[in-house]
Amino acid sequence: MDRPSSDATGTSLQALIERIGSEHVERRLKTEVEHEAQLFGQGLIRFNLENVYLAPWILGKALKLTGFHGRARRNAEQIVVKKHSMAFANLPPAFDNFTILHASDLHADISLGAMRHLISVVGGLQYDICVLTGDYRGRTYGPFEKSLEIVDELQAQLKGPVYGVLGNHDSIRMAPPMEAMGIRMLFNECEPIVRGGQRIFLAGVDDPHFYRADDIEKAASHIPADAFSILLAHTPEIYDRAMRARFDLMLCGHTHGGQLCLPGGRPIKLQAKVPRFIGAGPWRHGEMTGYTSVGAGTSLLPARLNCPPEITLHTLRNAPQR
Repeated sequence: MDRPSSDATGTSLQALIERIGSEHVERRLKTEVEHEAQLFGQGLIRFNLENVYLAPWILGKALKLTGFHGRARRNAEQIVVKKHSMAFANLPPAFDNFTILHASDLHADISLGAMRHLISVVGGLQYDICVLTGDYRGRTYGPFEKSLEIVDELQAQLKGPVYGVLGNHDSIRMAPPMEAMGIRMLFNECEPIVRGGQRIFLAGVDDPHFYRADDIEKAASHIPADAFSILLAHTPEIYDRAMRARFDLMLCGHTHGGQLCLPGGRPIKLQAKVPRFIGAGPWRHGEMTGYTSVGAGTSLLPARLNCPPEITLHTLRNAPQR
């Protein structure tokens, strides 16, 4: 894909610039131009495996040699709808049984089978809001039009408000067309959600993993100290900072749960600097509850072992007062 001219980019990003400031947008664009395909030294980990040009070919060859290729390809398409319930003492009563549909890591243009399955099932689900925690594009750079076409098809099947954040595979140029679809993209911002005269706060940060564009303190700055709050982030790697910012719940993705795992779902490698217990599924850190989605799509190529793709229905409940 040819890069848009500076005039075209400025026009398409103008509303975003007016909302979050030119400094953030310009810094993100500069990193995309100079570092987005970088192998070493950028982001929270030293070596970015997903930026290795031959990595998909090498991984595919390895799966074929070991006899797992067919099984891994089939597994990558079988998205599981998980149900997860969480109780909070400070949840406003009006939000008891409030349900959030959480999808992450679509990598839509290289996960076509999984996306077909996802689009076919979401229309029948019941929830109050949907959140998307980043990585809509397959590669970390290059064209994103096909991914946006698929996201648009998915959005057409979703009900109620939809919120999203960008991941390390995403260009900030993807945000305006996603907002035009009706997806509210959060860039170190927060939004109140009102129900029955009460409210909770939903915040989201820009990618912390590769672009290091997150500002948790800014996202939390307009949230009252006693309010129930949820943080959307692409990666769980900022879990400690999120807890110290007093978020009650953090929803994230990025890790793919390892994607290729040993029996029992033990990941061979997590591309994230987190303890293993935070790498997939529900977890707790201090007073904060968290959930790391293993994702609906796949990185590098559509293949999964012992780690099925997922979307999750999180139901919030009132915990009994002690």
